[in-house]
Amino acid sequence: MSAFGSQSMAAPLRRVLMRSAANAMRGADRAAWHYGPGFDPAKAAMQHAVLAELVAASGAEIEWIEDKADGLADSVFTHDPSLMTDRGALILSMGKPLRAKEPSLHEETYKKLGIPVLGRVEAPGQVEGGDCVWVDARTLAIGRGVRTNQEGIQQVANLLTPLGISVYGFDLPLWQGEEACLHLMSVISPLADDLALVYSPLLPAPFYQMLKARGIRLVEGDAQEFAASNGLSLNVLPTSPFKVIAVAGFPKTKAAMEAAGCVVETFEADALCIACEGGPTCLTRPILRQ
Repeated sequence: MSAFGSQSMAAPLRRVLMRSAANAMRGADRAAWHYGPGFDPAKAAMQHAVLAELVAASGAEIEWIEDKADGLADSVFTHDPSLMTDRGALILSMGKPLRAKEPSLHEETYKKLGIPVLGRVEAPGQVEGGDCVWVDARTLAIGRGVRTNQEGIQQVANLLTPLGISVYGFDLPLWQGEEACLHLMSVISPLADDLALVYSPLLPAPFYQMLKARGIRLVEGDAQEFAASNGLSLNVLPTSPFKVIAVAGFPKTKAAMEAAGCVVETFEADALCIACEGGPTCLTRPILRQ
């Protein structure tokens, strides 16, 4: 079995990059990081540990970024600073200034793990992993919004096109403003290669058309739960096709996934995901899916 490679959003998760919230979030300034009133660093760390147990129980090996008190509270959201391909990692460039140091954490970790770095997105280019969705192994969709710009998308395309991968950029709405982050993955979570959970009112229309043309079935997330959770009801992590981990407390969205044939495990995440605007997908960077 190869040690890295991922050009699918839902193939069985074998190896994943995570970072503990125990030290990273300790002492975080809630206002500076744009965290909600429910943020509690000790509780967030406990909830993160429960998520890690669920991920490990699925059969995935967790690789931990070094856990030190460097003040990078958002670094627990490992999905964003890098992107994995079958040929190696892309080191991305963050659209949130407080997160500027995180890509180098990923680069150091990949070097330690012996995973090649395929390339880097350099300033003024910006791309965050939460804006990147593998439609299939040869098609990458990237949301163009407040955290990802056209220069960054072009750099990713320049790196991936020679590998036979088509890169498409889709415009995202501003929704709740610059501070509240709407990623492309805020409005879609793949559940299997041909099934995705979506909030269609915020889906870019050309992206919606691409999904339909590819025969991908769409499960609608509940609108009230989406609004109440700032989109976190939609942020679910597939550990294999039709098996997902989701934030607890959104029974209608859970029921919609179950009706489409999914097995849904949930964990309490009010102090971590709801307060900090990042769900189980955001808290994991798949290194190997196969």
